[in-house]
Amino acid sequence: MLRALLVMLLMILAGCGGGGNITSTSNVAPPGNGTPSSSSTMVPLNDLGSGTYLGFTGGLYPSGSNTMPAQHHTAGLAQATAIHPLDINGNSNPGGKYVLLSIGMSNTTQEFCSAASTLPCDSWTFMGQAATDPSVNHTQLAMVDGAAGGKSASFWTSPTAPDYDRIRDTQLTPQGLSERQVQIVWLKVANPNPTVSLPASNADAYTLLTQQGQILRALKTRYPNLQQVFVSSRIYAGYASSTLNPEPYAYESGLSAKWLIQAQITQSQNGTIDPQAGDLNYNSIAPWVAWGPYLWARGTTPRSDGLTWVQTDFQSDGTHPSQPGQTKVGGMLLNFFKSSTLTQCWFVAGGTCS
Repeated sequence: MLRALLVMLLMILAGCGGGGNITSTSNVAPPGNGTPSSSSTMVPLNDLGSGTYLGFTGGLYPSGSNTMPAQHHTAGLAQATAIHPLDINGNSNPGGKYVLLSIGMSNTTQEFCSAASTLPCDSWTFMGQAATDPSVNHTQLAMVDGAAGGKSASFWTSPTAPDYDRIRDTQLTPQGLSERQVQIVWLKVANPNPTVSLPASNADAYTLLTQQGQILRALKTRYPNLQQVFVSSRIYAGYASSTLNPEPYAYESGLSAKWLIQAQITQSQNGTIDPQAGDLNYNSIAPWVAWGPYLWARGTTPRSDGLTWVQTDFQSDGTHPSQPGQTKVGGMLLNFFKSSTLTQCWFVAGGTCS
């Protein structure tokens, strides 16, 4: 009888997991294949604040804040006021130009100018909208679309990459411009077919962070008079019907951008070089970098500023923006450059920076 009771007790313990180490799975990394998680667990970074996503703090800037630290703002102001018209040899010339250049992939060029990366730009894109806006400085500012379809992050990490030659030969030179006149960049990049999501130590978000650090250094080498880089991450990808760049990777690209900017801020404060982003010293090897417009919102759930993404904002693949989606991003980018106190002095006619 006693033996039977012992057997029954052992069976009960086994069924409850008794006799083993009980481990909480709340903070355990996902499987190695990085199965995408539901966007219901994601909150836009600008709304997440001091809250966390898989243990990573929100906010666009350090400590869960959406406000740029004062020291970084002061540095950005110095860079902004250094932007001025140059001739094709890089010499100061009141009759010269300064170039705002886009760098990135298919989504980037579709939102900045046109799907084919050629002039004339579609009227609903950023450049199309800016062309008819009377408040924009049309005299000294030249806007050039360097982004192109299929040109993901890896295409931009080396200053000798062929796409920089393409921009020089097919975009700048035909418009009477040169690489020495490029002083501002809008950067929006991602990687195709990511497979490992956060919090895995080999997550694609970390790969993208490293690549973006390399891109900043490549840009400074290629464009020696580059002063400012404004970064945007991906738009919502919850409607994606392929593995090109679905959720949570689109959302997590925002963390890559946040960490890139934070790495430069930290380095400028205490000299510590981030091991993944690399050296981002804006006094020598890299341009100053900050957020451009943050574009991610959780589908039809309104962000605190009202931003949503509906299915008609996308093409049939649910990844690339349709004309309404391109219009939305183009408008956000235009409003950013018109309203930022670190861009008004060179983007807006008669504007000042502060």
